Order: sequence, then structure tokens, then C-alpha cells
Amino acid sequence: MKIDNLQKLYVEELRDLHSAERQIIQALPRMIKAASSPELKSALQEHLDITNQQLARLNQIFEKLGKKGTGKKCKGMEGVIADGKEIFEEDMAPEVLDAAIISAAQHVEHYEMAGYGTVRTYAGLLGETEAMKLLQTTLDEEGDADKKLTKLDERINVEAEEPVAV
Repeated sequence: MKIDNLQKLYVEELRDLHSAERQIIQALPRMIKAASSPELKSALQEHLDITNQQLARLNQIFEKLGKKGTGKKCKGMEGVIADGKEIFEEDMAPEVLDAAIISAAQHVEHYEMAGYGTVRTYAGLLGETEAMKLLQTTLDEEGDADKKLTKLDERINVEAEEPVAV
């Protein structure tokens, strides 16, 4: 398909985000299981629940557009998640692994914030007011998740920097 106008680009970017959210839903349970910090486990579980809501919002937008959200693989998110999976191949102390999980999760959040900010702007330019509000809600949630991860990271990094007595 030739993308020759903003409407087509908007739909393609939404499909990219739809794929990204599905990939995140698949990746988060492994991160939750691997985390040792109860607060980190809780934050990741909360974000998994929110991610399911975000996917539902995207489905609402596609329904209104009369389009399907499937049919595209978000290669960017696939790469971000693949990078994050590498931490599970390392032999790390639990606190260090938690710090690495937070880093991987923040990479995901920042990728999503860039994507959602862009499509929210496109929705506004295209007069898709309802979609713009839904996308802003998701963008706000991603920003909130990033802030929560930063606060956890500040505490967990302190724990990770202290050597474990053997």
C-alpha cells in the first residue's frame, strides 16, 4: 500500500502501536516472574493490566475507523524487547537484575511515548477528536509508568551498587 497522505500514515502508525502493545503483553509476564522486588513486580503487573486497556483503546479507534489493527509487526518494539531479553542470559544478583529489568522497561516506555505522541498529533490534525483523547490518555499512562519506574530505579540502583557478602 502506498502511503500518500496523513490519514494512511496515521493508520499505519496505529497498527505499529497495536503490534507493540501485543508484544509488550507477551513480554511483561517474564519480567514480572524474574523481578525480585515486590514493588517492581507490582508496578510491572499494574502496567500489564494498563497495557491491556491501552490495546482495547486502540481497538476502539480501529473500530471507529472501520479498519483492523492487525497485519503489521512493530520491528522497533521487537528490537527493544529483544535487547531486554538479553538480561535474562546474564548471571546477575537479584537487585542488579531488578535494575536491568527497570532499564529494559523504561526503554519500552520511551518507545511507546514517542509513538503515542506522534499519533495523538496526527489524530488532532485529522479531526479525530475522540481518538486524540484516547491516545492522550495512553500517553499520560506511559508517562506515569516511566515516572514510577524512575522512582523504583533510584531505590533499586542503590541496592544494586552494594556488593553482596559471600
